Amino acid sequence: MRRRATAIAAVLALAALAIVAAASAKVDRAAGPSATASADTQLISCGKTVTMGMLAPITGPAASLGKLQTDWAKFYVAAHNKVKKNKHKLRVQYGDTVLGGPGGTAEAVKAAQSLGSNVLGTVGPAGSNEVRATTATLKNAGLGFVSGSATNTELTTDGTRTRFFFRTVPPDAAQGTSVANFINKKLKFKRVYIIDDQEAYSTGLADTVQQKLRAAGVTVQRDGVSQQQSDFSSLIAKIPRDTQLVYIPWQLPPKGKAFGEQMRSAGKSNIILMGSDGLFDDAFASLGGVYASSFPTSGTHPVVKAFKKAHGGDPEFFGAPSYVAAQVVGGAIDRACKDGKASRAEVRAQIRKTNLKKTVLGLNVSFNAQGDIKGGQFGIWKANSSGSFLPVG
Repeated sequence: MRRRATAIAAVLALAALAIVAAASAKVDRAAGPSATASADTQLISCGKTVTMGMLAPITGPAASLGKLQTDWAKFYVAAHNKVKKNKHKLRVQYGDTVLGGPGGTAEAVKAAQSLGSNVLGTVGPAGSNEVRATTATLKNAGLGFVSGSATNTELTTDGTRTRFFFRTVPPDAAQGTSVANFINKKLKFKRVYIIDDQEAYSTGLADTVQQKLRAAGVTVQRDGVSQQQSDFSSLIAKIPRDTQLVYIPWQLPPKGKAFGEQMRSAGKSNIILMGSDGLFDDAFASLGGVYASSFPTSGTHPVVKAFKKAHGGDPEFFGAPSYVAAQVVGGAIDRACKDGKASRAEVRAQIRKTNLKKTVLGLNVSFNAQGDIKGGQFGIWKANSSGSFLPVG
């Protein structure tokens, strides 16, 4: 597991994030049913080099997670470009979404708008709220986009992104089930406190876990907090001392770490803290004794071993699904470019036909009609005293 510390941006400006997010949601709902004809069908010469986009949090409070994703995407591109039979070399145009920053999802929209006319397909965005906000921009441009971390269930069930959006991670319906089952059946806890961060990813996951725990007879209390908040003292004071576990499905590791430190300072170190995949990071793990859910990854896969060797022994597991997302988009571009030219519509069609065998996720990768990966599931990890996450369920 990871032991190398990751540099984290820790200072966040106060801003009206909820207002920006609401505006983004409105744009998402109003997204047109299809791409503009010119953007969708315009043929782009593949030449010696073809371009793939990637939308990720390169700077901002989630930059540590963005680095894991871009590291893995770069690893795929480097491997792809070494294969002689690949006629077209891949290059990546990056867009910085600044996930969780004071500008809210407006930064993600700017990043999506910055993608050049030569981009044939895109990896990302990382956050579910970012996917919602960028849907109109990416669809109107005819771009297929494949996320390696956006898990909100409704992204693939509300019909807004069908045939445009895909993901190489399971939805929160799967993650929430794994989390609830672990809390109820493995830990056998009966008093749980859930705190969401008021964003689409967090609230959807919190809803699922709450529903399943209550159905199992667990007493669940629920609260919410803005991503911009740094002082959690008043919130922590509301948590009953007989609570056995606090579940925080958040996206920003520095916030999760700060919450854990403040909870312990408040004399509530006896309460177990559990995060979601968004907190599967060195910063949160450094607390020791905390739990987090995460995507499946094969530690014995030769590509994972090669990546680990090339990155100082750090497998950076959180980024592995973004390797597969890049693999999906890159493969789709290769197939669409067989005749020397391709359109974005052709690349989207090839993404839908993806059928990857023995991936780094430990499973074959193909998509259902809604764009969800088939057969995906989540595991549960616990941080040891050294700050490394180890699988426990």
